[in-house]
Amino acid sequence: MKKEYDFSKGIRGKFYKKAAVLRIPIYLDPGLQRKLERIARKKGQDVAELVNKLVKKEIDLISDLS
Repeated sequence: MKKEYDFSKGIRGKFYKKAAVLRIPIYLDPGLQRKLERIARKKGQDVAELVNKLVKKEIDLISDLS
């Protein structure tokens, strides 16, 4: 890494997108991922859709207990 970088020709905000959505990658245990993929395939769903439903249900359950 250089000690100094020249940003004199840089353009502020060149890659900024106001309505950009950040998609955070989530890494599952390989065995758990295989199980979820099997379940999703049986239900005809995408794994992401299945995981989102599971997480929402878990959040609802935790909220109800609080």
